[in-house]
Amino acid sequence: QVQVVESGGGLVQAGGSLRLSCVASASDFSIDAMGWYRQAPGKQRELVALITRGLYTNYAASAKGRFTISRDNAENTVYLQMNSLKPEDTAVYYCKADVRSSRGSTYRYWGQGTQVTVSS
Repeated sequence: QVQVVESGGGLVQAGGSLRLSCVASASDFSIDAMGWYRQAPGKQRELVALITRGLYTNYAASAKGRFTISRDNAENTVYLQMNSLKPEDTAVYYCKADVRSSRGSTYRYWGQGTQVTVSS
């Protein structure tokens, strides 16, 4: 059983900051890469930032220099610190966790999403 739960979204003024958190609960599984994606109305879901178990990170161009992804492997938790927010960052933010079973099979799980709204 795997559950992915996000928290930390909300309404913020342009230039402000928010910190998103995501916990993956996965008994009998190990968590590989975790990441944040977002989907704005009328647009496709897009990658924001990704972090591997070895703490390698990858950012979308729009997130570089403003967002920081971090991870606590012991707690299966990933964070996204978002600074200098812009109205175009408004979207539903989704957490993704890639999990590996004891047999080596990998699966992808998504959270329910958390709304981030940046007012101008």
